[in-house]
Amino acid sequence: MEEELLMIPGPVPVIPRIRKAMSKPMIFHRGDEFAQMYSEIVENLKSIFQTRNDLFVLSGSGTCAMEAAIGNLIRRTNIAGKTELEGCVTVANGKFGERFKEIAERYGADVTPAHFDWGHSIELEPVKEALDNCPNLKVVTMVHNETSVGMLNPAKEVGKLVKKHDAIFVLDCITSIGGDEAPVDTIGADIAIVGSQKCLGTPPGLAALSVSENAWDLIRENPRRPYYQDLVAYKKSFDKKQTPYTPALPLFFALQEALAVIREEGMAKRIERHRRMSKAIRAAVTSLGLRLFPTLNEVSDYSNTVTATSIPQELTDDQLRGGMRKRGVIVAGGQGDLKGKIFRIASMGNITSTEILRTIEVLEQVLKENEFIEEEGSGLDAAKEVLSTTP
Repeated sequence: MEEELLMIPGPVPVIPRIRKAMSKPMIFHRGDEFAQMYSEIVENLKSIFQTRNDLFVLSGSGTCAMEAAIGNLIRRTNIAGKTELEGCVTVANGKFGERFKEIAERYGADVTPAHFDWGHSIELEPVKEALDNCPNLKVVTMVHNETSVGMLNPAKEVGKLVKKHDAIFVLDCITSIGGDEAPVDTIGADIAIVGSQKCLGTPPGLAALSVSENAWDLIRENPRRPYYQDLVAYKKSFDKKQTPYTPALPLFFALQEALAVIREEGMAKRIERHRRMSKAIRAAVTSLGLRLFPTLNEVSDYSNTVTATSIPQELTDDQLRGGMRKRGVIVAGGQGDLKGKIFRIASMGNITSTEILRTIEVLEQVLKENEFIEEEGSGLDAAKEVLSTTP
């Protein structure tokens, strides 16, 4: 069966050598072979995270790691017979930033949102005000690369504000680590998260997170940590190079191979490839008369792993995305209130220029079929010009 080309922000296409790794025979998950593999995976991930902090791999998606971070940090404190909620500021300008708010409320945090319209840049002054006004502030959350709107958020700038308040900074790097600059320690992220099916280029089902010493101080004080996601249990198990519960072995095999692919390419070249591909997509869609969706300011930028573009009023979502799927290319739509208003093209993982050009070619075919453009070719020419540029 001919495969459709997945150009969505995860899961991304998985190259054959990584698929093949998943077909290895099962091993004893408490034996030396797994211990060696897990140790290698963690060291390679630490290098990609650019962190000296502890790091663990969880069998679960990126949301699993988001919940692990919040569930381990947030606790109810009893002072003089009164229950005091711990304060959490959630910085958001898209679906996944708002997901942190939902998780924090579920775990009983007193949430102060610093939320902006989806697709609008995060402004530092309102964030500062939220931090100043949040009672008993303990945790601040933000998404580094908000794929729901195609925007790269100012992690380092927000990290500086968080540090002034001596709070724990939880940063969702699920779609930036492995495809863009995300130096966790330099940014000041106490907990940083990545998902396997994004820039790392493996199937869904694993997530990794790093944990700073400051975060450990708060985590250890929490008597109601989650059971399956208990990070203290992960830390104790890692002393023996094990996971506390049965790991998803085929996915660990895939991750080990994916990290080998990343080492071979080199992170600097990988990041540059992602940047060039996203720049090519932006050049192509704008040359076709389409409008990029996000609204930027001086501290934000376009995402290097997914490009969000407004669907023109002349077309419906079904005409545009449906027409592309009929031609074998799947791009993502909008979420929430943006459903039917934008479409998103990924440029993450092991996607190459070949897939980018095929996607633009199909987009042009659909636009011409629906009489939005008269002639095909300008988008492809713009993309090719960018892709041929030597870094």
